[in-house]
Amino acid sequence: MTGRWVARFGAAALLAMPVSASSQEAAPTVVSPAPNAVIAPPPRPVPAEATPMADRVARIAALDKRTGRTSEYLVKPGGLARFGALAIRVRACETTPPWERPALTGVFMQIDERLKSGRMRRVFSGWLFAESPSLNNLDHRIYDVWARSCAMKHPEIGPDTVVAGRSAPATAAAASSAPKSPETPSAKPN
Repeated sequence: MTGRWVARFGAAALLAMPVSASSQEAAPTVVSPAPNAVIAPPPRPVPAEATPMADRVARIAALDKRTGRTSEYLVKPGGLARFGALAIRVRACETTPPWERPALTGVFMQIDERLKSGRMRRVFSGWLFAESPSLNNLDHRIYDVWARSCAMKHPEIGPDTVVAGRSAPATAAAASSAPKSPETPSAKPN
């Protein structure tokens, strides 16, 4: 019973505690959550160093199977590249940080083909992956399009990063300052 009470009302009780005893303002009224409500952790803030989508650059390549002609394009999300009868629009690109394995690069593209009537027809819409081009590919009799890379900057540190030479985060510092149990005395040589 006690565990349920803490799970349901513990967070509400913590929220109802005044911030400081010296404040003269009245404590705000806190409404407790519904009995079956799940209290989610606060969202993590996006690091300021993360590259906005508009500043990323996707490198894509295209092949004309009839002539063997290939072209490579650098396209920002929202940009358009034309290759033969294709209009290739890049909507997003993403790459994993260099410290994550396996490294993955994906580009979300929408590809339209100009028909002989002059109308455009959507032939592909989805993610193309540089490391696995056959995972989700453009199935076209004349053209082939694939993702090569996505240029973007990753934050060097995040909220959970511990950098050598700096003080540890509060949780690790608290654990390291906890009293240690006395060690058993070792026998000293005579």
